[in-house]
Amino acid sequence: MADFTPLVFPASDYSAYCALDILQFLHSSGVTDKDASDSLAPVVFISFSAGVVGAIGAAWQLQFSQNRVKAFLAIDGWGVPLYGNFPIHRISHDYFTHWSSALLGAGEEGFYADPGVGHLQMWRSPQEVWGWQMPPAGMSSDPERITALAFIARRLSPYGIAGDRDRAR
Repeated sequence: MADFTPLVFPASDYSAYCALDILQFLHSSGVTDKDASDSLAPVVFISFSAGVVGAIGAAWQLQFSQNRVKAFLAIDGWGVPLYGNFPIHRISHDYFTHWSSALLGAGEEGFYADPGVGHLQMWRSPQEVWGWQMPPAGMSSDPERITALAFIARRLSPYGIAGDRDRAR
C-alpha cells in the first residue's frame, strides 16, 4: 500500500468552487510548490457538488504546470464539464444526473444510484447507496450492481488509497 496524506479542503474557510482557493490550499499544505514545475506528490481529487467546479479547475492548472494528477472523482458534479489527461470518474445520485452530465464529459467508469437518492445522501452515506457501475464509453462489458462506496474504493485502489474493497460492498 502506497503512502499518502489525505487532505480535506476547508470549505468553511475558502470557496470550494474556486480553483484558485483550492490551489492556494494545496500550496500552503505543501502538496505542490507554486515556484516549481512539479508537485511534491501526485494528487487524487475527490470532489462533491459545487466543489467539482473548483477541483476540476485546480486539476487542469496542476496538469498545465506539470504537476501530476493521478485521478479525479466527481461526486454529483451536475453540469460540470469534465475533461482532462488523467482518469476521471463521475458518481451521480440518480440516472438523470449521470446521463445529462455525461454529455459534458463522461470520463472513464462511472456510477449512478438506482434507485436515486438525495444529493447529500451520496456524500454522507455512500455505503448505503446502491446503483450501477458503468463501463467506459465504447466498452462492451455489462454494468455491475454495486454500492457507491465500493465503486469509490475500486477507483482509489490502484493508487494505494482504498481500504478493504469487499467490506465496502
